[in-house]
Amino acid sequence: MALELKQVSKSVAGETHIFPTDMVLEAGEFNILLGTTLSGKTSLMQLMAGLDRPTSGQVWFNGQDVTEMPVQKRNVSMVYQQFINYPNMTVFENIASPLRVAKLPDKETRSRVGEIAEILRISSMLERRPSELSGGQQQRVAMARALVKDSSLILFDEPLANLDFKLREELRDELPRLFAERDCVVVYATTEPSEALLFGGKCAAMFEGAVAQFGPTAELYRKPLNLTSAQVFSEPPLNVAKVVKSGDIFRLSDTASWPVDASYQTMADGEYTIGVRPHHVYPMQKEKQLVPIDGKVQVAELSGSESMIHFTAFEDDSWVSLSHGVHAFDGGEVTTFYVDVANCFYFGADGRLISAGM
Repeated sequence: MALELKQVSKSVAGETHIFPTDMVLEAGEFNILLGTTLSGKTSLMQLMAGLDRPTSGQVWFNGQDVTEMPVQKRNVSMVYQQFINYPNMTVFENIASPLRVAKLPDKETRSRVGEIAEILRISSMLERRPSELSGGQQQRVAMARALVKDSSLILFDEPLANLDFKLREELRDELPRLFAERDCVVVYATTEPSEALLFGGKCAAMFEGAVAQFGPTAELYRKPLNLTSAQVFSEPPLNVAKVVKSGDIFRLSDTASWPVDASYQTMADGEYTIGVRPHHVYPMQKEKQLVPIDGKVQVAELSGSESMIHFTAFEDDSWVSLSHGVHAFDGGEVTTFYVDVANCFYFGADGRLISAGM
């Protein structure tokens, strides 16, 4: 079972919301849409579900063209960031509502509601009304209603965004298990790279209505095809600067340079863009070979286990250092940071990643 997008696009009043997209989302694994707010995740999911029709292209499901098929005739469920429950119904009736519409026998309805309620640990709440539940419990009810329908396509639009940390962690652990043996296509939208990595599966990095890259989630993180994909998959933001290759030297500034690794010797001399994740920029020297750069501290955010330091480098580039431990700095302080250039990405003028040993 698979959902396939064939050159699907969406424009409204001459403005492109979704650029032509080709993608195959398969059953048996988590399919993740990763991107910031307004990157097009919800618009793309609405096209997948049939809630909206594409301006061009086709949507195929399980070998059938469903582009013109109304959502009422598709076996689809969707869970939103803002949980939606019927306030005048009990939890049981909320979960059972799609089965009532489908006119399933009462015995089967009770069995299926009981099973999914047990999985989501809300069995003791079936006679309550939504107003008597916490936000996390209400979101579980909304999820249960989507799952009990046994849909072929289930779409999650940032369903955990409004929950507290503990509840998010619990549901992140539960969701992959819920679908491990279900024959359905699951699509999960999130703004958080860390959440995408936790779920694994396959991931589409989205930016301004376009899919920058689609493939195994870990692969997108470790080897982004382009600068856009690397930036989408970095939180805190990817540190970016211009670097010049001249012979056997990479030069980041007048004072920061390092030898060209043997695997990059075939790169032509010239200007490139370097990308460095914040956890590869340190506020102190390490045993490994690092390149020192000077930075002016903007703000230091300290927690009990790590320090996030925002600073200005190379005159006007905003960079971030994320490291273990507590490293206190005053705003405006000029200090030295250390870059692990062995873990840098190099991008060409077209924004594409330059692979080692090219």
